[in-house]
Amino acid sequence: MSQQEEQHSRSRGVAAAVQDFYERYPYPRPIDSLEKYRRLGQDRQKRRVDYHLFWPVRAYREDQSILIAGCGTSQAAKHALRWPAAQVTGIDFSATSVRCTEELKRKYNLDNLQVHQLPIERVNELETSFDQIICTGVLHHLADPDAGLSALRGVLKPDGAMHLMVYAPYGRAGIYMLQEFCRRIGIHATDVEIQDLIAALKMLPPGHPLDNLLRESPDFRQEAALADALLNPQDRNYSVPQVFDRIEKAGLTFGRWVKQAPYTPHCGVVAKIPQASRLKELSMAEQYAAVELFRGTMVRHSLVAYRDDSPGDPQPITFVGDAWLDYVPLRMPDTICVEERLPPGAAGVLINQTHAYRDLFIPIDSTEKRWFAAIDGNCSIADIVEKTLPSSQTKSQLDLARTFFENLWWYDQVVFDASRCHARKEEA
Repeated sequence: MSQQEEQHSRSRGVAAAVQDFYERYPYPRPIDSLEKYRRLGQDRQKRRVDYHLFWPVRAYREDQSILIAGCGTSQAAKHALRWPAAQVTGIDFSATSVRCTEELKRKYNLDNLQVHQLPIERVNELETSFDQIICTGVLHHLADPDAGLSALRGVLKPDGAMHLMVYAPYGRAGIYMLQEFCRRIGIHATDVEIQDLIAALKMLPPGHPLDNLLRESPDFRQEAALADALLNPQDRNYSVPQVFDRIEKAGLTFGRWVKQAPYTPHCGVVAKIPQASRLKELSMAEQYAAVELFRGTMVRHSLVAYRDDSPGDPQPITFVGDAWLDYVPLRMPDTICVEERLPPGAAGVLINQTHAYRDLFIPIDSTEKRWFAAIDGNCSIADIVEKTLPSSQTKSQLDLARTFFENLWWYDQVVFDASRCHARKEEA
């Protein structure tokens, strides 16, 4: 047998083992209610935020085609309910996952959803292309992740967007230690052994690298979650440089992190370290790689990617020049303004509640608080500044506004609808 044939045989063996694993331990756990996502589907503003995170300069629309690649037990159904005008396709190699999704489709009359039992590597058999591809928590379990990502790129429309999530290495150190523990003593994915493993984890020594994850992720003690984390037959991880390398190899280009504040030297404690100015001299990719090392506890990387031949720049947000005045800010759904126990001189503190790092917050003064309160999803930054400041705006006031709204963006407090200024640029 040639080396290539041996590699192909090993890949088929890994794929079969992972498929069998998910047939027995589907993850996420099957659910029978989508009422939470029905409510989300009624909130057009939240859909606009999601849309413009991926396409800042495109006019908002809801009839896009969406592929959920590795849809699991409910992800495709959730998207179909949230986006009733979209055409959603879910694929998964697990018959159990497909069956669970089909049950939700029938229960909620999701006529805009199609489900296929199909591995990602064969996605071209659908003979269609998609505006958006969502592949989260899947690539790192494939026998050949590069082949899977290249296959997805092949069905992404030229101006489409891809949402990817893969495991990160440093924050999952405790998981990989326990995976090796299970391998060394021969723990397998059976109901009895999983229950025994749950009991063992309750006796982990304090300070073990897995201890913090167990405290912060209560679902980790559930059978399916525990099996997926510690007993999955295939589990890879990717550092930031490896993420950039993989997407470039697949013919994709990096757009942004879904939550970008944890990665940038512009935000939080990283902006205050003595080396902050050195960090900012690096390329963006090198900045992200360095900050990942400094933070040290990232467990996953969630990003937006585009085809490398995508027309134009799909993420052209910039605060150089005056185009930013025409951006329409949209608040992130989990953004809040705290008004109690404030730092000296602050009128409020802005927090995105989905951030895992507690240093990622913005103290704001009374003027900035008025600006923030005026964000309604319709007014441009220029409109907001005009409504809240005297008509004789000075350059220093506009510079303050520029800094404030740029900070909101870096800190994941807002996304921008930049379609108006983009349309004007196109007309010119």
